[in-house]
Amino acid sequence: MVFDLPRFESEPVIGIVRGLNESSLEGVVDAAFAGGLRFLEITLNTPDAFHLINKINNKYTQLQIGAGTVLSVEMAKKAIDVGAKYIVAPNFDEEVSTFCVKNKIAYFPGALTPSEIKKAWESGATMVKVFPASQMGPDYFEIIKGPFGKIKLMAVGGVNLRNIKDYLGAGADAVAFGGSIFSTQRMANRRYEEIHKDIEEFMFAVKDFYSKMRGVERQTAKNFGGGER
Repeated sequence: MVFDLPRFESEPVIGIVRGLNESSLEGVVDAAFAGGLRFLEITLNTPDAFHLINKINNKYTQLQIGAGTVLSVEMAKKAIDVGAKYIVAPNFDEEVSTFCVKNKIAYFPGALTPSEIKKAWESGATMVKVFPASQMGPDYFEIIKGPFGKIKLMAVGGVNLRNIKDYLGAGADAVAFGGSIFSTQRMANRRYEEIHKDIEEFMFAVKDFYSKMRGVERQTAKNFGGGER
């Protein structure tokens, strides 16, 4: 199964997991899935990351697993070989980009400045990971979308329940959360219900935002149509 972009665009949330132990894997993934998350990323600086990706890919067929903190082509190749459906990185790497484009693999490279964002997008990125988003704030997305309206942007770093709608409202096409929900302490202590609850609230906030946005669009279209009669 390849990366499901249409589904991701309708449920544009990635959960980033770093420092997961195999003993907690099933509890964490079950909690994430039950909370409504369908796109999960295991960072490659997690011990035994490739094994964990392979295990998740084989057991959770309805969940799309990706590899994060991918810093080289070698890492990307190995991640794909064990079942990763997409590649995420904190930076843009031309060799990794070329590999992903050539093999039709979804690639989410990190970038921050307008020049970096434009270069990553024109090199074939599925979306550009604006990282760390917290250093720039939601308004930065609206600014970037001014000249680069067609570039797909994902807000990563500091996105939480308090500001998620601010990022989406400012133009972020997707968001990601990590340690605020998947903390190493929570995972190690098997506090799965807390993980489940927080993800459920996060996903509800995203769905609520898009539901209201579609409602506004329908009302606008109705008003416009009514004015034409």
